[in-house]
Amino acid sequence: MSSVRTSRRAVLTSATAVVTGALLLSGCGDDGTDAGAGDAAAGTRAITDATGRKVEVPAAPTKVVALSEPTLDAALALGIEPVGATAGRGQQGVSTYLADKAAEAQVVATVAEADLEKVAALRPDLILLDETTAVKSEVAKLQAIAPTVVTAALNEDWKKAFTATAEALNKKADAERILSGFDADVAAAKAKLGTNAGAVVSVVRWQNGAPSVVGKGVGHVGSTLTSLGLTRPADQQGASAGHSEPVSLEKLSTVDGDWLFFGTLGDRADGDKAYAEAKKVPNFGRLKAEQAGHVVVVQGSAWNSAGGPLAAGIVLADLTEALAS
Repeated sequence: MSSVRTSRRAVLTSATAVVTGALLLSGCGDDGTDAGAGDAAAGTRAITDATGRKVEVPAAPTKVVALSEPTLDAALALGIEPVGATAGRGQQGVSTYLADKAAEAQVVATVAEADLEKVAALRPDLILLDETTAVKSEVAKLQAIAPTVVTAALNEDWKKAFTATAEALNKKADAERILSGFDADVAAAKAKLGTNAGAVVSVVRWQNGAPSVVGKGVGHVGSTLTSLGLTRPADQQGASAGHSEPVSLEKLSTVDGDWLFFGTLGDRADGDKAYAEAKKVPNFGRLKAEQAGHVVVVQGSAWNSAGGPLAAGIVLADLTEALAS
């Protein structure tokens, strides 16, 4: 993506040229007539996105590009595999927990930036993103490629963000069914917590030899813990100042709890390696969660990145297995 860094104007010109060519090819039939009537038959809908922009989106999009982790999760949960997607945070491909469902999606972005030429080459009919990614600064350029919807502000409640993505995809009824099912699963798990009801649960990402606090606020981790009636250590309460908050090893005790859910940015195997490393750190063995055998290694790509209903489902399943057995 060095071309994006070195010449934004050149990239936009190239991207626009690709789209223009696509429109010329699709806009004329064999007799050279305008195909606008066919486009009208396909239908569009007007929606207002999270930034207050009014956007005309296709009623039945077929080539979606999802440029943030939550919009990719949401689209896949709704049965739509995007043609273009963002790489998972700290990963080369899509988040590992989504890899099977997004096997055909081409990675065209990271959380830091999008490759506009690659996006345009896919000839999408809808682009989705939110403020969990820095790509939000490119909305005007993306809009020149295809209708672009910013589904949610930073630190938005994950269910509201999911519903907004579903609205852009014309799948709101499906989203309501998914959320109703999730809420029912939360209620069932909560009823089985027993002695773990109200337990203090810590969530950390281990990276570069030290922990970072993740999952605060109303994201898919924090809100699920709250819905289950679980509490967080004092330093993990309230909204997050950023995606993660580093913790020095001198303050390792602040990430302790009755239970400690431990991961990296990768899969569970990466978490196992990191856990072996953490156990060599002085004072880690003094954590009451470690002494009680209550450290749970999780699939970090689902727990420690921004996510949607698929990530929330994994979080709930892990919590249920550990605490409601």
